[in-house]
Amino acid sequence: MPPRLLLLLMIVLIACQNNPSETSSSYLTYQNPIGEEELQMGDPFVLKHKDKYYLYGTTDSGKGFRSWKSDNLINWEAVGFVYEKNDSSFGSSNFWAPEVHYYAPHKAFYLIYTTKKDEESLLTICLAKSESPEGPFVDVYTPWIDIEDWARIDGHLFVDNDSTPYLFFDKVGVVGKPWEKPSTGYLYGQIYAVELAPDLSHAVGEPVLCSEATAEWEGPLSMHSRCNEGSFVFRRGDLYYMTYSANHYAEPSYGIGYATAPHPLGPWTKSADNPIVATDSSIRFSGPGHNSFTTSPNGKEMFMVYHSHADWKNPSGERRVNIDRVVFDENGNMRLEGPTRTAQRIQK
Repeated sequence: MPPRLLLLLMIVLIACQNNPSETSSSYLTYQNPIGEEELQMGDPFVLKHKDKYYLYGTTDSGKGFRSWKSDNLINWEAVGFVYEKNDSSFGSSNFWAPEVHYYAPHKAFYLIYTTKKDEESLLTICLAKSESPEGPFVDVYTPWIDIEDWARIDGHLFVDNDSTPYLFFDKVGVVGKPWEKPSTGYLYGQIYAVELAPDLSHAVGEPVLCSEATAEWEGPLSMHSRCNEGSFVFRRGDLYYMTYSANHYAEPSYGIGYATAPHPLGPWTKSADNPIVATDSSIRFSGPGHNSFTTSPNGKEMFMVYHSHADWKNPSGERRVNIDRVVFDENGNMRLEGPTRTAQRIQK
């Protein structure tokens, strides 16, 4: 072997030893949408607990919630129903947007979900409890933090570094008659937050408006849907980040943006780079929305978990699960390395 080629080979080998993330034994490969066809769901939420991933989403809106589990965020095994409607259930339909959190003060898992008591009732948020992320979950507050005359969906629990819990949710409604042609109204969604008591039983103070449709890409003048919804909040250093979805979930205009704040109750400032992920017909990708976050198996990489339309040409409520890497620049600006439709690496 020529000396120059031998030297080059040695440099490559040393580089691989110094950067284990680049060796084939230290990463896995995934391709979106992840999982089998059965992972067709909206509002995917991933809980990582003791090196195991648990996936929940809107799958059986008339029955309850199922779950899947994984060792690597890529290959999923069905768990079955973790919460299933029965004769004593508060909700009768519209079982949407589940989240499961391990709440350390209680050493228990909590399921937050949207439902309706009956066809005449407003949408509301409920809370159920279990000793296991695989359920079964039993209702504890139905409804949870009820507010008279407010239809509410997409409950999200955020617990700050000082252990203070907060509930984020969407106030939703209809103005006029958006179903008429031409439309004489619109749907709306506004994200609110409220501090919770340490035992999660009640709100502390009044809900605070965090976000509503204001940016041009969010359709603030739309005669169809003026929505901000599906929030997820995390803290990085002294700054709080909130991702949210805008527009209508069944339309190609659906996308994800983010805002930052000095405190969970705001004020929240939307990023000038929004949306951070949107429809891209060139890769047959449509309607990204309602995300959660988790980390790679080794905990070193951050990933967004989100849905997109199952049929990009015919957007609807049928959706599939995607994951893509999230990175930050030196100024704290967040960027999604996606959407992707080709093979991607994830660290083990």
